[in-house]
Parts: sequence; C-alpha cells; structure tokens
Amino acid sequence: MLALIVLLIVSACSQSASTSNTTGTNTNAAAETGTTTDSASESAADTTTAAEEESSIGYQSDAGQVQVPKNPKRIIDLTAFSTGYFVALDAPVVGALSGAMNNKYIKDQLTNEGTTDLGEKPTAERLVSLKPDLIIVYTGTEGIDQLSQIAPVVQIKYGERNYKDLMLELGKLTNREDAAKEWITKWEAQINELKPKVQEVVGDRTVSILNPYTKGLFVFGHNFGRGGEIIYGEFGLKAPAKAQVEAIDSGTGWASISMEVLQEYAGDIIFTSPWSGDTSDPQIVYDNTLWKNLPAVKAGNVFQLDPTSDTYNDPVSLEGQLKFISDSLLSVK
Repeated sequence: MLALIVLLIVSACSQSASTSNTTGTNTNAAAETGTTTDSASESAADTTTAAEEESSIGYQSDAGQVQVPKNPKRIIDLTAFSTGYFVALDAPVVGALSGAMNNKYIKDQLTNEGTTDLGEKPTAERLVSLKPDLIIVYTGTEGIDQLSQIAPVVQIKYGERNYKDLMLELGKLTNREDAAKEWITKWEAQINELKPKVQEVVGDRTVSILNPYTKGLFVFGHNFGRGGEIIYGEFGLKAPAKAQVEAIDSGTGWASISMEVLQEYAGDIIFTSPWSGDTSDPQIVYDNTLWKNLPAVKAGNVFQLDPTSDTYNDPVSLEGQLKFISDSLLSVK
C-alpha cells in the first residue's frame, strides 16, 4: 500500500530531485590581509549583521526548524504540487518541475513570470544558476543536505494539510498571510453561491471519480485532486458507499479496484480521465461492457477530467476545476 502511495505521488508530480552541490563561504578581507579594523568598520559590520538577522526568520517546516528569508524573492519548487500556491500568493518562483510548468491552470502565469522549466531531474548546476533564496521539497526527497548548500530548504509532507491550511502555511512562509486569507475568503464566497444550486440539481445521486489504469481502476476521494476537494469537500456530495469507506473514511484519498467490482463503486454521476501514471489504453475500460452498462454512462452523466492538470489541488487549479465541475454537475440529466 505504501509503495502504491509513492507511485501515485511520484507519477502525478513527475518529480525527481537528486542533486549535489557545494558552496563557498565569504571570508573576512581584513583578516586575509592581516589588517585591523577601526571602530567605524566594526560598527558597519555590526549593522550588516543586524540587517541580515532581520531579513531572515525561523520557520517550522514539516521536518524541523529552518532559517528562511523573511521575504523570499527567488523560490525553486521541487514538489510540483505546491507551485500553484505560490502563483496564487504572487510569490516569485524562478524554477519549477515540468509537471507544474505544463499544468494548464498555472502555465501562462509561470511563463509570463519567466519561471524556468527544470524538467524532471534538475541538476545541481541548473539549480545554482537560478540563485534561489528558498527551495521547497517534499519530506524524504533525496539530496536535501546538498540542496541546503544552495539555499534554505523547506520540507513539506504531502497530504499533511488540506488545501486551505496549506495556503495559510505557505502564506506564512512567504510573508503573504493576508493574501492567503483573502483567497480563502473569496473562494468560500464562490462555494456558498454555487453549493445550493449544485445540491438542488444533484439531489441524492452519488458521484464517483474513476481513473482507468493498467490493472483496473483507481477510485479517488476527497483529498487527492481530480476535483475531490470540491465534489466531496466543498459541495458535500455523496460517494457510493464502498468508495466512501475505502477512499474517504479511510483517509487515504484513493482505492484500487478491478473491473469485476466496478458497479459497486460507480456513482450516478462519474468524473473520469486516463491515469497519467502509466501508458495503458483507457479504452480497455471505456469499451468494456461493464463500463458501457453503467447507469451514469447510459444517462450521459460522465465527464472527462484533464489527466494531468486536474490531478493538482492547489488554489489556482481548484479555481479552474470549480468552473468545469459546477458546470458539469448543473447539466446532469
């Protein structure tokens, strides 16, 4: 089970951060030349030290205390999933993984800001060249000691917080707490407007999020992207009983099933897309008689998610998903 969780996260993120680098430290010119400093020079040095201390703060990451810039200006995000938070906060991202750069919801913003596409396996030289003052990684990422020689590294534990709490946390990290709170306020206003309309149309009907993959289907819940945060979290719609137990009540956010039990997990309304983690043909599922005979399929209540961009659950991606999901739900027959 743990191995599959890692597979899900790594495949969606297209993430790898195996880097190494060493950096030098500044030396005291006066000491090198053997000269002495006068009181004015000592005073200037004290002032510089004080200024440096004021420009950094202690931050409690998910892996311990880290000294970080008070106002980071050159962020590298090696998680992919967090990049959209920084976009929403208008925090400067100078480098991001290809998964984030290709996310249709944030792609234009990153391109316009001149963010560098680091690919899937950024090299130490590439990272150093961007002169970051803060690096974001997931806990357990390889090479954190080496990354720390380039810039302060903040580790985030995937799934530790819901998206609102993570928005507030990253707002705190980037000295943009007001912007984080403002986004949440606006978001909740949109939800409050749409929720009663959606619930009136959907009623007691169940909703499923299903992704075909090599060995069957993934059933997704409330906290693994693909609209689950909106469908189950914000709109409070019902999942089929088995999906509720295995993908939501369990806290995992997903479950793996075979075609033979599909009917037990398929709702009256289905959101689906191919699984981006492998190259299997989803038509093997979609052309199967079991799929074609589902009530949702026969009624035309099946909606196709984006197999890559809709895996994200950052604020900007959620805004994009909200329109598609609400429009889809309001159109069900």
